[in-house]
Amino acid sequence: MLKIGYITVDCKDPVAISAFWEKVLGWKVTYVDETGAMLENTLKLENGEKFPPILFYKNPDQKVVKNRLHFDLSPDDQATEVLRIEGLGGERIEIGQSADPATTWVVMADIEGNEFCVLKNQDLGQ
Repeated sequence: MLKIGYITVDCKDPVAISAFWEKVLGWKVTYVDETGAMLENTLKLENGEKFPPILFYKNPDQKVVKNRLHFDLSPDDQATEVLRIEGLGGERIEIGQSADPATTWVVMADIEGNEFCVLKNQDLGQ
């Protein structure tokens, strides 16, 4: 059996970015050292397992292109959540999604410019 051990995000400032995502997701920073910080969901999944932790790993390289992997967040109220995330330092960004009038998600960037989406409830068929 194979499991995902961590979801790793390269970053310049693991402490700052893990604190941002801790507030966004409501998870807990459980470990910090000179190489990175770990963010964990303390809730268990239905099968008793935990969601893989997010490891923010210190990397001196500058982000220069769109992420190949990103988070899609599914809130109860998209507009409220977007405003809350903006208050935490996230920002709305344009990566071409406005060209499609059927777009229902909001593309945002975290405090280091990593893209993520805030979905409407129906985006996941809920």
